[in-house]
Amino acid sequence: MNLPFQSDTFGKLTLRLTVGFLMLFHGVHKLFNPSSLDFIGKRLADMNLPQVLAYGVYVGEVIAPLMIILGVFSRLGGLFVVGNMIFAIMLAHRDQLYSLTDHGGHALELQVFFLLTGLVVFFLGSGRFAVKPD
Repeated sequence: MNLPFQSDTFGKLTLRLTVGFLMLFHGVHKLFNPSSLDFIGKRLADMNLPQVLAYGVYVGEVIAPLMIILGVFSRLGGLFVVGNMIFAIMLAHRDQLYSLTDHGGHALELQVFFLLTGLVVFFLGSGRFAVKPD
């Protein structure tokens, strides 16, 4: 049964706008505070990875969210978010993988939210309301 308020198109748009804007806030913060890249670069060096990879945060937290919001290659944008979150978890949150907050939530629920919603965007695509629908 199709109710009048059920719509895959609006569901995909809502998902894209939610994950895109929430992730974009993190990227804009890093644009205005470029010293945060120093922390990322040091963590990469600790793992014997090139520090220049720290600039990938701009891809995962600025370019990818814009791709997702606008619906331009949004599946690829979703994959960038997934990759960004894997790096974020491995670089800055490994010690919290099996931790809970004081209120019983998972310590990485925000990171897992971004990782999984990026994956959902990859699987679902942009929908009709997009600059370049999948």
